[in-house]
Amino acid sequence: MDEIAPWARRIKKERDLRGWTQRDCVERLRYETTRELPPLQTMLDQWKRWESGRVLPSAEYQRMVASLFGSVSGAFFVTPRSPQEILTTAAPGSDTPDLLARLRRSAVDQATLESLRLTVDRLCSDYPVVGAQQLLTEGRAWLTRLADLLDLRVSLTQHREILSLAGTLALLVGCLEQDIGRTPAAESTRRSALTLGKEAGDTNVVGWAHEMHCWFSLTRGDYRTVLTSAEEGIEAAGHQSVSVQLYAQQAKAWARIGDRRRVEVSLDRGRALLEELPPPMDPSHHFVVDPAKYDFYAMDVLRRSGNDRLADGLADEVLSTSTDWSGRLVSPMRAAEAYVTKGVVAARSGDLEGAITYGHQALEGTRQSVPSLLMVGQELGQVLTEQYKDEQEAQDYVEELRSLANHAA
Repeated sequence: MDEIAPWARRIKKERDLRGWTQRDCVERLRYETTRELPPLQTMLDQWKRWESGRVLPSAEYQRMVASLFGSVSGAFFVTPRSPQEILTTAAPGSDTPDLLARLRRSAVDQATLESLRLTVDRLCSDYPVVGAQQLLTEGRAWLTRLADLLDLRVSLTQHREILSLAGTLALLVGCLEQDIGRTPAAESTRRSALTLGKEAGDTNVVGWAHEMHCWFSLTRGDYRTVLTSAEEGIEAAGHQSVSVQLYAQQAKAWARIGDRRRVEVSLDRGRALLEELPPPMDPSHHFVVDPAKYDFYAMDVLRRSGNDRLADGLADEVLSTSTDWSGRLVSPMRAAEAYVTKGVVAARSGDLEGAITYGHQALEGTRQSVPSLLMVGQELGQVLTEQYKDEQEAQDYVEELRSLANHAA
């Protein structure tokens, strides 16, 4: 018997988590569109075919089903890429020795700029899996080379391209500095990226600079700044994928403030925009919002809102998309927050052993964003302190979190 498709399994899982019947889903589906749907029995038969995996919903119904369950079609109906597809669609890497030789000769032509673009994109795609210190060293070195190019005689178009590349690289360097706990340096680099983006007329760089401000503010509990920076970023970036992440940052802030209505509004706006955007060419690029990340956003706000069943279900989805076809962990930082989510859910339900196990899994990764990990890890620590203050295991884990925080400071 053929294995049921992952999207079909998820349809049933999401329905079960909410305690809905198939008929409930079909009736609710009518509120996900403005057009008249076929009769109830016809739609019920169709739903059964979808849930069994016999029929893949059309693109229109994929969007409706994903929205019904608070996700986006690109995440809900994603199919893991085979190694053959990855090799076929992979962009050719830049020839670094040749590129460096041309830079030493001060030869700035279109081929040089294209090679530089490929190099910057490659560094951004390495963000989730390469050690922060190693990537930071390499990013700073390339940023210095780009700065040197600005002293050469280049055309106005080339000047703007170099500024744009430098802005993107500054964003990456700032993220890495934040990951290792160098927040003052990260903020200075972020401001430089914002200036470079504005000078280049690159609204994507400008939008991501505002997104980083949201991220930094969120980790220190400054939710009002998150909200204002997100609005500024959305206004600057417009209809680009960074705006999806800015809406997500708004949702995270509202979740921590405790305004569920505004959480839903922000998530809905991000979901609607993401559905309109074309699939990303390189989902691993740090400054591209891939559809699978939407479940990661929703997981965070559901955990904060106390919706444990749905948060736990999304944590499973995040973990499943955090590994590639070979089983290699490709999104370790997302996986860490998913483990924290499962730990919080376990702790709230009385499963101390499970909570500690998941908590340790979250801290085991070698590629971490320490401020973000501490922010969500403290949620688990708070639950453990409140519910298990006399248990040695809980005390030990909270002390481990304190040690991580002290080391980062």
